[in-house]
Amino acid sequence: MLPNFYQTELLEAGCDEAGRGCLAGPVFAAAVILPPDFHHPLLNDSKQMTEKNRNLLREIICREAVAWAVEAVSAERIDQINILNASFEGMSLAASRLDPQPQFLAIDGNRFRTKLEIPFQCIVKGDGKYADIAAASVLAKTFRDEYMLTIAEQYPMYGWAKNKGYPTREHRLAVVEYGLSPHHRKTFNCEIDQLNLF
Repeated sequence: MLPNFYQTELLEAGCDEAGRGCLAGPVFAAAVILPPDFHHPLLNDSKQMTEKNRNLLREIICREAVAWAVEAVSAERIDQINILNASFEGMSLAASRLDPQPQFLAIDGNRFRTKLEIPFQCIVKGDGKYADIAAASVLAKTFRDEYMLTIAEQYPMYGWAKNKGYPTREHRLAVVEYGLSPHHRKTFNCEIDQLNLF
């Protein structure tokens, strides 16, 4: 069982994102404040969970969390400020929407910048170490997957229903054949002639 928090002196929100490495779609970020007595044996880094268990945990987290929020940062915005800054922006926006406001942020990863006046700690692989970050990873991943399934109906040729926008061979070859959609991150596809090499 993961410990719920990195620290217990201040009201803590775990923060994580999903979709940084994708060629298409927004990056989604989530912030979650868990109750002190929250425990679930299936909760882990969302990448280590099955889709069925992620969806199950999403319902439980949304119902039982003290507060939660999910934000999407568009492909257009990613192209403007780069994916790292878009991830920071998404987590900051999600944390700013929490009620009550957290007094401390536990951030998955090794870097973070924010205009929020809230102390934070970056934790490498934090989504596999603390339950509040794992919960944020579950929300970010499931909300993003849901969004990608929706836009996949408009653009079935890219296989987003399966690859969710990640750079699989199928997705890369579809970009070569059909070009970029309005949902693609243009800065991720500058050397489009090289995509068919993968």
